[in-house]
Amino acid sequence: MRKKLLSRRAMLRGVGCSVALPWMESLSVWGDEVAVTNGTNNAPVRMAVLFSGCGYHSQQWWAKGQGDEMELGKVLEPLNPHRNKLNFIKGLYNAEALKGNIHSSQTGNLLSGAPLAAGGRILSGTSVDQVVAQTIGHHTKIPSLVLGCEKANPSVHKNYSMLYSSHISWSSPTTPTPLEVYPALAFDQLFKDSAQLGEQSVLDAILADAKSFRRNISRRDQQKLDEYLNSVREIETRIEQAGKRGELQGFKPTIEAPNIPRPADGYPQDIVEHMRLMSDILVVAFQTDTTRVCTLKLNNDHGTLRFPHLGVDYMIHHLLSHTDNDDWLKVNQFFLEQVAYIAGRLDAIQEGENTVLDNSMIMLCSSMLSGHHNANELPVVMLGGGGGQIKTGQNLSYSDDEDRQMCRLYMSMMSKMGVKLDRFGDAKQDLSEI
Repeated sequence: MRKKLLSRRAMLRGVGCSVALPWMESLSVWGDEVAVTNGTNNAPVRMAVLFSGCGYHSQQWWAKGQGDEMELGKVLEPLNPHRNKLNFIKGLYNAEALKGNIHSSQTGNLLSGAPLAAGGRILSGTSVDQVVAQTIGHHTKIPSLVLGCEKANPSVHKNYSMLYSSHISWSSPTTPTPLEVYPALAFDQLFKDSAQLGEQSVLDAILADAKSFRRNISRRDQQKLDEYLNSVREIETRIEQAGKRGELQGFKPTIEAPNIPRPADGYPQDIVEHMRLMSDILVVAFQTDTTRVCTLKLNNDHGTLRFPHLGVDYMIHHLLSHTDNDDWLKVNQFFLEQVAYIAGRLDAIQEGENTVLDNSMIMLCSSMLSGHHNANELPVVMLGGGGGQIKTGQNLSYSDDEDRQMCRLYMSMMSKMGVKLDRFGDAKQDLSEI
C-alpha cells in the first residue's frame, strides 16, 4: 500500500496555535505534489537583512583575497569559518543618503534608496524586504518577520525624524513596518494563532498532533522532529527567563534598580541574551518556512546600548563609534558574532543536498562605513548561496564603478526571490556578480 504523502502546508496544530515543520526527507515538503528527494532540492530561498548602526572600525573593515584564502579585517574575524560561503561587497552607496549627513537621513532609506522628507515629516520608500514580502508573502504563515533589539526613538534630530534611524523596514513610503523587540511576542508570531493561550506552552498545545504526525515519517525524520521540538522548548524556556537578571542596559539609569514592577511580557535587560534569542527566532522561522523574509535590527543608528559584558559600560554605542579605539572594535566583533552564530546555525540544518544557509541570502549592512558618517561607501557582507544562484567566496569592489547604487544589489536579491523589477530606487539593473 502506498504511504500517504503529508504536505508541508499541514502544520502541527493545537488550540490557538500552529507550528510549521522543518524540512523532512520522507515527506513532500515544499509542495503538495513534488517531493524533495533523489538529489533534487526545491527548498525555498530566504532573505534576511541584519543591521547594526553607526558603521564599524574605520581601519578594520576590509577583505583581501578570495574563497578559503580570503583574509578578513579584525571586525570580520568572527566570519572566518564561513569565508567560502561569504561575499564581501565594497563601494555601494545610496546617493540620497548623502544629503542630510546625519544618522536619520542615512538610515531611513537604507533599504530603498528613496529620497527622505525632512522637517520632522515621514516620507521614505518601501524597503526591499517589504517589496518581496508583499509579492511572495502569501506563501508562508508570516509574510515577513521584522525584529529588533532596541526600541524605536520617535524624536527629531537635526530636522529629521529619529524614526528613520530606528527602522530599516518600511511597508510603504510613510509607514515603518512595526518592529518587534519583545522575544516572547516574536515567538508568538511564529507559533500562536490566538492571544488567548495564557501561559500554556506551544509544544503542550500541539502535542497530540505531533504524536500522530510522528507515526507517518521515517525514523531519521522522527529524530529530526524530536530535535526540532526540543529546540522550540529551549527557546520557550529562555524567553521565560529573559529580563530576570536585573541588569539595566541602554541609557545610563539614574537609579540602580527599577522602581516599578517588571512588565509581565518581558523586555530582556541583558543585550547578549536579547540578541541571541532574536537570532534563534530568525533561524527557527527560516527552518520551519514560517517566513522567507526577515530583518533583524541589532541596534538603532544613533543608538544608546551599552556593553558591560565586554567591559564597555562607560559610553553609549553612538558616542563610542566616534572613537575608533579597541573598545569600539570589541563591540563591532560582538555584533559580527551574532551574524556568525546565525550563519552557523543555518549551515548546520540540512535540506537535501544543501543547508538552509545555502538556500538563503543573509546580508549584514550599516548606514555608514564608520562612525565618522562616511556613507559614500557602505559596509556590506553577504552569506549564503541563494539556493545555488549566487557564487560565494567573492571579494567584490565597486568603488570605481559609475553605477554603484546599493539598490542594484537589492534588485539582484529580489530576483533570486522571484521578484523581477525593471527599476528599484535609483537602480535600473542588478549586480551581475550577485
